[in-house]
Amino acid sequence: MPDIEVAGRLVRVTNPDKVIFPRSGHTKLDLIRYYQAVAGGALRGVADRPMILKRFVHGIEEEAFFQKRAPAKRPDWIEVAELRYRSGLGAEEVVVRDLAQLVWVVNLGCVDLNPHPVRAADLAHPDELRIDLDPVPGVEWPDVLRTAQVAREVLADHGLTAWPKTSGSRGFHVYARIEPRWPFAQVRKAAEAVAREVERRAPELATSRWWKEERHGVFVDFNQNAYDRTVASAYSVRAVPDARVSTPLAWDEVPGCRPESFTIDTVPKRLAEAGDPWEDVDLHAGSLDGLLELAEALGPAPKPPKGTGRRRQALPVIEIARAQHKDEAMAGLERWKARHPEVAACLQPADVLVDGMRGRSSVWYRIRVNLQHVPEAERPGQEPLEADYDPWRDG
Repeated sequence: MPDIEVAGRLVRVTNPDKVIFPRSGHTKLDLIRYYQAVAGGALRGVADRPMILKRFVHGIEEEAFFQKRAPAKRPDWIEVAELRYRSGLGAEEVVVRDLAQLVWVVNLGCVDLNPHPVRAADLAHPDELRIDLDPVPGVEWPDVLRTAQVAREVLADHGLTAWPKTSGSRGFHVYARIEPRWPFAQVRKAAEAVAREVERRAPELATSRWWKEERHGVFVDFNQNAYDRTVASAYSVRAVPDARVSTPLAWDEVPGCRPESFTIDTVPKRLAEAGDPWEDVDLHAGSLDGLLELAEALGPAPKPPKGTGRRRQALPVIEIARAQHKDEAMAGLERWKARHPEVAACLQPADVLVDGMRGRSSVWYRIRVNLQHVPEAERPGQEPLEADYDPWRDG
């Protein structure tokens, strides 16, 4: 199948039978057919927005690489917008406006879609506020949903309409459309105020703590609103074995919903029969004034790391491994546990800190262990890393 006709254009599809999801057997063509079936909803989530290309060129069982710059060899109908960075460099990123452009992106190996929260016509002022609810290991799904309801209440109390969707992974997303009048720093400040207020209202459920080892419950991740951060958009298929979808919901669907119910096979039928719960999302852009007033009332928050130097650890955290691939990092953790079985027996799920770290063009993995539940006299010290990958060594 060299070409398919989409939106009045011929789009080249390469290797349509390539298996993208080995467990379910879904191919690249299946993925393209899915996005054709949910085109209205998917385009509502990405239209007019520059996007980072997260490419799984060998299927989901191998790490993706991130491509900011649009490929030099591209059809003349692929649009771009140039984003500028603090380094002074810029990147022309793909802007999708129609289904043909979307299919072209998927053909590159993009399983999920990762747009910026700005429109190409105004790259300096976001029109979305995004809250990513990220449960620490061991947290039950109902607690994630309860936290989402608290986030909804905080947004509503400060003049914004909240729009819920499953993340397609372990967490949950709550969006709000905003008027594009505030720069990224102010939008992030408003999102941080949401996180802190959710924690204040439900301290047993949620945390806004930046440092991972200090978190409990559900982390209300406000930093997804920082410049150059992206989130999987509505109707994105996620790179998980059962091909789950980040699915928009109505709020009355949220209690009792199960993320595994929304997949590449079930969501097209759901959309065709029930319509898109987010169909009117663009009609509800609100003001950030209320949240920015809340931020001032809450006062200064602890500052997140700037990427230089090392802070003094408040908790007994040691590093176990740095690896290019997650399975290599986890294998290092298992070797460490085998050497310290008594210590491993004391660990709780949230004590193992697995971080996906953004490198130059791909994610690498760091594993740390919080020894807070290990008797002090039995805590091992920092040892040579089980795997010691340097993501900055090459390039």
